[in-house]
Amino acid sequence: MAFGIFNKQPVVDPSSSGWIFEAYGWALQNFDADLFYSDTVLVRPTNEFFPGTVNSIQGMAESIFERVKVYAGISHWPTLVQDQSLCHLIESQQVQIRGALRGPARIADQSVKDSQRLVIPYNPQQINNPEGMIATYAHILSHHMGQVVKVPPPGGAEYWPQATELLAVFLGFGFMFANSAYNFRGGCSSCYNPYAQRDAYLSEAEVTYALALFCVLKSIPNSAVTPHLKGHLRGVYRKSIKEISSKEQELDGLKQIKNA
Repeated sequence: MAFGIFNKQPVVDPSSSGWIFEAYGWALQNFDADLFYSDTVLVRPTNEFFPGTVNSIQGMAESIFERVKVYAGISHWPTLVQDQSLCHLIESQQVQIRGALRGPARIADQSVKDSQRLVIPYNPQQINNPEGMIATYAHILSHHMGQVVKVPPPGGAEYWPQATELLAVFLGFGFMFANSAYNFRGGCSSCYNPYAQRDAYLSEAEVTYALALFCVLKSIPNSAVTPHLKGHLRGVYRKSIKEISSKEQELDGLKQIKNA
């Protein structure tokens, strides 16, 4: 009897893993492959990456968002953080960016009026769920970033929510997406606050697989990753690393993508 037969199931189905590789190719081609390898960091949900304490909800929301902007390489974007109950979002709103789309050395234009800044909404209920808030911010920025380049992701517009989540993982926020993709609701209504959660489009396994691909491309060891993942995701991550590492042809294709 082959007792190991149940361990041979892939982390995600072949169509999903294939799409994740294609989406990484889309991200590398359109969002600065050189910057990905030279400056993009794997952001950890720790005080080292998000230091300081703030005494107000608005101050905390702004502080977290400013760090997200730095790690995403878009600290020069003119933005305005607002409580979602106070702002009216315009679906077609696009940020006006001077110079390169991304880059750590870009200089912000402080003269931009508030009315001309990209409004970033936050949910006050997420203050006690910082990983969810960070992931939500990264997803919003990825959405606007994708609109700027105007190149559809693999699968077209139908896969836009998943593609922008993957782009956020590509920007370094994989921990936050993996750890907040599913939140156990507890045994009673008082244990769960639905307004503190975020909407997730990639499954836990898919986003963990995307995180693993990030780490393979960036040569990040497992020891730097697994301590920051939820316990039940650590095995999923290790298995993803093994599967991805065996896809030499697909990896070589991604590694050959360079800036034009």
